[in-house]
Amino acid sequence: MFSNTHIGIDLGTANTLVYTKSKGLLLNEPTVVAINTKTKEIIAFGEKAKQMIGKTPASIEVIRPLKDGVIADFDVTTELLKLIMQKAGKKLGTALRKPTVIVCTPSGATSVERRAIQDAVRQSGAKEVQLMEEPVAAAIGAGLPVNEPVASMVVDIGGGTTEVGIISFGGVVASNTVKAAGDKMDEAIINFIRKEYNILIGEPTAEEIKKTIGHALVPHSVEQMDVRGRDVVTGLPKTIHLSSTQIQGVLAESLETILETIRATLEICPPELAGDIVDHGVVLTGGGALLKDMKEWLSTVIEVPVHIAPEPLQSVAIGTGKSFFISERKQRVAK
Repeated sequence: MFSNTHIGIDLGTANTLVYTKSKGLLLNEPTVVAINTKTKEIIAFGEKAKQMIGKTPASIEVIRPLKDGVIADFDVTTELLKLIMQKAGKKLGTALRKPTVIVCTPSGATSVERRAIQDAVRQSGAKEVQLMEEPVAAAIGAGLPVNEPVASMVVDIGGGTTEVGIISFGGVVASNTVKAAGDKMDEAIINFIRKEYNILIGEPTAEEIKKTIGHALVPHSVEQMDVRGRDVVTGLPKTIHLSSTQIQGVLAESLETILETIRATLEICPPELAGDIVDHGVVLTGGGALLKDMKEWLSTVIEVPVHIAPEPLQSVAIGTGKSFFISERKQRVAK
C-alpha cells in the first residue's frame, strides 16, 4: 500500500522531526549518524548513533551532518533523510512514495544553503519540496495567529542557531539568526571544565550538565552535580563537583548574545507592530526554551511578557506540517 503523503520535516542541527497531519509527530531522532570508515555505510542513526558519541573504535565514526542549522555533509544528510523517511513510513504503516515535503531553513541561510537542503530532501525520495522559514514554522507550531495583521515574535533557540523572528500576515517582517545556541553552550562547558579542572568531558556529559544545573542569569538556589571525566595530566578517570553558579557564569556569554539578537530584532521592527509585541509578548521555542529560569530572565531584561510554547521542542515540526493545510485553506478561500 503506497500513499502520497504530505509531511513536514524539521531538519535541525541537534534533532530531526517528522510531522504528518493524520498521525501528528511521527519521528523525533537526533541528527547523528554512525558510519563505518572502511565501507562508508551507515551503521546507525538517530538515538542509537547518539549513544555511540565518544565511545566508538577507529573503524566507526560518529558525525553530525548539519552544523549551525545548515548542511555540512551533503551525502550523509541525504542518506540520513532516506533512513528517516523509511522509518516514518513504517510508523505510518504505508510506504512513503514520493511525498510532498515542507522543510525548514534558517531565515539567515544563503541561497546556496537553501538549495542544498532542497536537493538533499529531493534526493531522499520527495516528489516536491517546499522551503519554509523557521520562525514562521515555529510561530505556527506554537499556535500564534500568523495570518493576521498582528505581530507575533518568536525566539527559537535550537542546537546550532537561535532564530529571532517577528511575523505578521504569514511572513517574516524582521528576523535575525545567531550561532549562539545549545551547541555553543555545551562547547563553553567543555572548555571551562578543561581550563578550570584539567578534565576532559564529551558532548553528552556537557549537555547533561546544562540540562541538570544550567540556569539563565537570575539568582537561584545553588545546585551541585558530580561530573566524571579524564584527567588531562594523569590520563586517569576523575570525579569533580560543579555548582550551578559556575555553569551560570559559563552560559552567560551565549545568553547575552541571544539577548542582543532579540534587542536588535526589536529595534528594526515597524513601530505599529511594536505595540502588539508589548501586548502579546514573545514566545520561546526550541530546546533552549527549557533552560531553567529562561522565561523569567528574558521577561525581566526585555520588559515584555515572555511565554514558552506548549511543545517547545516540536513547534517547528508541527508548524511545517500545519502550514501546508493553512496554505491549502487559503487557496480554497481564494477560489
